[in-house]
Parts: sequence; C-alpha cells; structure tokens
Amino acid sequence: MNRAPPWGTTATLAHGEKCLNAPDAGDIVGPPAGGTGGHRALRADTVERSYNGIVHRTLSSLLRSLRPQQWLKNGFVFAPLVFSGRVGSSVAWGEAVLAAAVFSLLASATYLVNDVRDRESDRQHPVKRDRPIASGALPVGVALVAAAVLTVLGAVGSAVLGGRFAGTAATYLVLTLIYSLFLKELVFVDVLVVAMGFVLRVVGGALAVRVPVSHWLLLCAFLLALYLALGKRRSELVLLGAEAADHRAVLGHYTLPLVDQAISVVLGATVVAYSLYTVSPGTIAKVGSDRLMVTVPIVLYGLLRYLYLLHRHELGGSPTRALLTDRPLLAAVLVWLAAAAVVIGIR
Repeated sequence: MNRAPPWGTTATLAHGEKCLNAPDAGDIVGPPAGGTGGHRALRADTVERSYNGIVHRTLSSLLRSLRPQQWLKNGFVFAPLVFSGRVGSSVAWGEAVLAAAVFSLLASATYLVNDVRDRESDRQHPVKRDRPIASGALPVGVALVAAAVLTVLGAVGSAVLGGRFAGTAATYLVLTLIYSLFLKELVFVDVLVVAMGFVLRVVGGALAVRVPVSHWLLLCAFLLALYLALGKRRSELVLLGAEAADHRAVLGHYTLPLVDQAISVVLGATVVAYSLYTVSPGTIAKVGSDRLMVTVPIVLYGLLRYLYLLHRHELGGSPTRALLTDRPLLAAVLVWLAAAAVVIGIR
C-alpha cells in the first residue's frame, strides 16, 4: 500500500509536479493566524458591520417616509406673523418656528400611518411602490412606533405653546388621520379636507404668536390649498390613466374635464379673495396703506405658472417638487415675499 509522503517533504506526482498538500522544506506550518480567536473576531466584525448596515438602511428609509420635503407646507404657519405687527419680534419668530416644527412632526406621523394603511395598493402604483413601507425597506412595526414617538413629541411642543394651540394641533392630527382612514375616498370631500388642514396651520400660527388672523387670510389659505389639491388629483388622473380607479377608488369619480373646471373656478376665487384681502380695512390698518395690492399680479402669475406646469410638464403630483425645481415659480414666490416685506415695512 502506498503511503503519503511525510509532512514537510516534497511529494512528486507521476508527471513530475509537486503535490499541493506537501509544503516545501523550510516552510513553517501551523494554525491560521489568530487561531480560533481570529475567526471569532472576524465573525463578530462581520456581524457588527451587517447590523450597522441594517440600522443605517432602516433609519434612511424612515427619514424618507417622514417626507421632510413636505415640511415646506408648514410655511403657512408663518403667514399670520408676516402680516402682523410682531414681525420684528425674535420671540414671535421662535414661537412660529416651534409651531411649524409641531405641525411637521404631526404631519410625518400621519404620513407613516397612511403609508402603512395603503402599503398594498401603493405596491401597484408606478411611483408610490418605491416608498419604503410599500417596498418593504421599512418594517411596519418600526413605522408605527416612530409615528407614536412623533405624536408624543408633537404633543409636548404643543403644550409649550399653550392650550389653544394644542387644541388646534390635535384637531389637525385627528382630521388628518380620519382623512387617511376614510375621508380620502369621498369625491371632493378629500380635497376639501386637505385644504382645511392648511387653514388649521394658519390658525395654529396665529395662536402660537398670539395675533388675530384675518378671515380673508384664512379664506386665501383655504382656496390656495384647494387649488393645489385639485392639481394633485389632476396629476394622478393623467399618470394612472384608465387604471386610476384601481389604485384609488375615489379617482374613478373624477374626470379631467371636471377637475379642470374646478381648478379654473378655484384659481379665480383665490385671486379675488387675495385682492380683497389686500384692500380690506383690517389689512390697511396693519400695513398702513393699500400698497399690498401691488403684489396681486405676482400672485396671479404664480398661480398661472403652476397651471402651466400642470398641463405642460405634469408637475402637479408634488407642489413642493414643482416649487423647488421650477425656477420661474420659485422666483415668483421669492419676489412676492420680498414685495410684501417691503410694503409691510413701509409705514
């Protein structure tokens, strides 16, 4: 019987090649570097890196689900302060910032709840299927826990700003949750509820800085939000086409001609309401003149520009994205802010 060559010698095969199992003389043979301890350290390092990767991906998915880009909507909170006599107060600005933060926390909490509820239908949507919860990147349990934490933080912030503000914030939260669970399936009620959410933001901003708010300003906020909400419905109809009702039942009750007519009506009403606001006795008393009316053409251009984006570039699905990506629209908003600041600053 043939024996294997002794360890440490060279074994020669039939073709004159060295046996791969036999080290050359002088080679030092021993256990792998680090031995068993080295393997354990390697495994521990691999597990740690894998864990860190999971945590990073989860946090990244959670941040996306909070939709921080939508926090821009809470700029409505600052409207009462801008058109009040406290615009130069740093304390008032701090209170307004806290109010905006509270609405951002509560809005993100409702986004999470809404995405959990709609995750099955979102998976069939050409755009929403990439949302972290619908795609499975963010576990449902993590999303619900995060929603609860955000709600608690929002409640704490609300308490700091007083009971009346807290009541307004709570109303916003309840209304938004009811919208997510039920009201968003009712034709026209869905967009009206969205618009009411913006009115509550304005009311909350006024309560936070303790200034009265004009009814005309509330009407302007309501109509502008309704205009944007209708634009979003139009964008969904265009994007989903004949399958719109399969993704959201309420879309089956809308048609493009119907939505276009509603948009035209609300656009005109918004311009009229803002024009009347600029010349109302209350506004003139605060500003000191009727000069705020010079901003009406800027507002009209901004509304028409958004209408153009709806029809020509299909950017109505996200008003925030339209504002941040379309330079003329962004310029209109900035020019309006600058003009309003100059007019209000002139006494």
